[in-house]
Amino acid sequence: MPERLAPGDDAPDFRLQDSGGSDVGLQDFRGKKTVVYFYPAAATPGCTKQACDFRDSLATLQGAGYEVVGISPDPVEKLARFAAAEGLSFPLLSDPDHTVAEAYGAWGEKKNYGRSYEGLIRSTVVVGPDGKVMLAQYNVRATGHVAKLRRDLKLDV
Repeated sequence: MPERLAPGDDAPDFRLQDSGGSDVGLQDFRGKKTVVYFYPAAATPGCTKQACDFRDSLATLQGAGYEVVGISPDPVEKLARFAAAEGLSFPLLSDPDHTVAEAYGAWGEKKNYGRSYEGLIRSTVVVGPDGKVMLAQYNVRATGHVAKLRRDLKLDV
């Protein structure tokens, strides 16, 4: 099982292609608070719900100084269709070999109907302006996660 990140850890650097084919990396967000969330598959019910929750909360998050980046193992073309279909204006990054997910502790053993397999663990890591982890949440639920994250970040007080 990959080691999970904890507050105070250095956030692993990455550079991946976004849904438009451009390279986007953590360094591009240096000096900003960044919500990096990992989701299993674009255009599935749970991942769509979660992405739309981030979309609908984006103004509040950005108003509080947070950027949002979604990462999945999906190919760039699928991410482009997903972003267009759902009106997602934040970067969706393709991690097809799950290297970044592994570095963030978001890839590992999952169980479904008693069967164990390796896969993406729905996770969210908030990185501070200094590149340090501020908050790390693993095995989050798709529905209600963004509302809980906003409460945990004290944005809904």
